[in-house]
Amino acid sequence: MKITFLETSDMHGYVAPTNFSDDQEQGFGTAKVAAKMKQLKAEANGPVITIENGDFIQGSPLSYYIAKSQHPVAALTAPVNQLGVDAHVLGNHEFNYGLDYLKEAISSYQSPVLAANIVNDTGEPFFGQAYTIIEKEGVKIAVLGLVTQYIPHWEQPATIKGMTFQSIVDTAKVYVPKLRELADIVVISYHGGFEKDLTTGEPTELLTGENEGYQLLHEVSGIDALFTGHQHREIAGVVNGVPVVQPGFRGSFIGKIELTVTTDEGRVRVVEREAALVPVADAAPDEATLALLAPINEELNTWLDQPLGQVQGDMRITDPMGARIKEHPYIEFINQVQMAASGAKISGTALFNNEGKGFGSTITMRDVITNYIYPNTLAVVRVTGAELKGALEQTANYLVSEAGQIIFNPAFIDPKPQYYNYDMYEGIDYTIDLRQPTGQRITALAFEGAAIGMEQPLDIVINQYRAVGGGNYDMFSADKIIREIQVDMTELIADYLKAHPVIEATTNQNFTVIA
Repeated sequence: MKITFLETSDMHGYVAPTNFSDDQEQGFGTAKVAAKMKQLKAEANGPVITIENGDFIQGSPLSYYIAKSQHPVAALTAPVNQLGVDAHVLGNHEFNYGLDYLKEAISSYQSPVLAANIVNDTGEPFFGQAYTIIEKEGVKIAVLGLVTQYIPHWEQPATIKGMTFQSIVDTAKVYVPKLRELADIVVISYHGGFEKDLTTGEPTELLTGENEGYQLLHEVSGIDALFTGHQHREIAGVVNGVPVVQPGFRGSFIGKIELTVTTDEGRVRVVEREAALVPVADAAPDEATLALLAPINEELNTWLDQPLGQVQGDMRITDPMGARIKEHPYIEFINQVQMAASGAKISGTALFNNEGKGFGSTITMRDVITNYIYPNTLAVVRVTGAELKGALEQTANYLVSEAGQIIFNPAFIDPKPQYYNYDMYEGIDYTIDLRQPTGQRITALAFEGAAIGMEQPLDIVINQYRAVGGGNYDMFSADKIIREIQVDMTELIADYLKAHPVIEATTNQNFTVIA
């Protein structure tokens, strides 16, 4: 018998096939996933199990609008319920809108939500279920749900109060042997990815515990299939004898694993394993899925098209890399918003990806939310001059010089683009000299016209993700936060534009990058 597993992951609230910036149909979204999944189920020769691997309720203008409006999160999760999912796993971005919103989302799902390694004070799963056992044609299949243990490095302490995030490897070592006694097949759905090259075993990132997939596959036996996510990578293969998939993001692919099983003397054995990614781009969007959110989408588009302000000059981004090495008016604007909201004299921000287009002559909410894509709040951290220099040295590592041309460091593009971890600052003057050795590239650093002393205390406004050390910026931490601005950055930008309806596209060119 052949058992087919279909996985989605990191759909980030994209339901219709749109990127919200134009009318062109995109090759992703839950509606296309729904259509393709119906096809795959019809084609399957045997039972089918579907798994949603997390990061669904945050990440798109639609999910943001629902979270901030009077609509319940159930309106957003309805398309996933319509997929007929057998099990859900929590993702790290499920926590972004707070614990109450997360609990509301969990309650809205019509199948089990799994998170074995998030435990309460008594060591039991905080959200109720570690695994589920599904029986198909006499075969019992256990699905163990695991989540990246790194969430405390990104979330506010109040959101995760009472939770302990354990290593998925340690957790799997406890559960997998038990599940092998309870079920014939044991699979893991992990909202996390791989910390090492799947062929060579060489580390592809700092080994912080954020991604533990490689270690899991090499230290825990008894796993029949592994479904992953979080890194937004496109992976399908067999690693250490285990079929593995990771289906990109926004619903661009469905991860598919087929296990052929046979029964000998009452014991089920896996005799063949196949892993593949199925693109959804060629599927026509499922009309029933689109209909679920049609009224909200009308509201959303009206909201997105409301004008907020005007630009004098040019604030469009035509060269994302150029905007990182020479200060761009959009970056200066975001830093000005952060400084105005916080009262801090120094601000840091990033150009999160290469898709943002900046602002045209008229700024709409659509422009704001498709450029500033994360639901960040702000925090002011008090650090020393040495700690600020350390942060700048780290951000300098995201740039390299090749043949005299400055490019984004390929080590931070593959396997996962990390454009959001390269910060640009306002309120200080600094120089990054890429000709110098690592750790010695900040060759000038001044505040208010004077060189910054290494012991000098400085207040800096950054997003909350960075303030607690996100992106492995260890010089920042929650204990250095002296003030928080508990208003989403999108709202802060809109409020700033209400107070300053006409903004000038200017820069003071306070930083220089030398190759």
